[in-house]
Amino acid sequence: MATLEEIAGLLGRNDRLMGIDLGTKTIGLALSDVERRLATPLETIRRLKYTADVGKMLDLADRHGVAAFVIGLPLNMDGSEGPRAQSTRAFVRQTSGLARRPFVFWDERLSTAAVTRELIAQDVSRAKRAEVVDRMAAAYILQGALDRLARLG
Repeated sequence: MATLEEIAGLLGRNDRLMGIDLGTKTIGLALSDVERRLATPLETIRRLKYTADVGKMLDLADRHGVAAFVIGLPLNMDGSEGPRAQSTRAFVRQTSGLARRPFVFWDERLSTAAVTRELIAQDVSRAKRAEVVDRMAAAYILQGALDRLARLG
């Protein structure tokens, strides 16, 4: 576990960040560019078994030179943590030993709603929205962290 400020000093020149939108049925993934300016949707993993799901995520992280993970923390609107936030924290605790990279929590309130609104505004069909919303939410989460990193710079 780390803060964004802590990992800012640890990142190498071409290190990337991976954004994670952890859902009960899917894991949306996004990837930063090597300059850490732009987040791009990467993949949606359909959750089946923890070991296989995390293995796929870590394989993608290895292939893309990911130095740290930015995972959305689903806080309640009043800022408190409910069952979903506790589940996300448990996932990070369980995965951090396998990942060999730090995790940073990022407030994800309304990320899926914002992405869904944008897709509707672009007249994307319901079926296509369901297919891309998780990885786009991961990109939305990651972009917020990248924007904050740029301000720290």
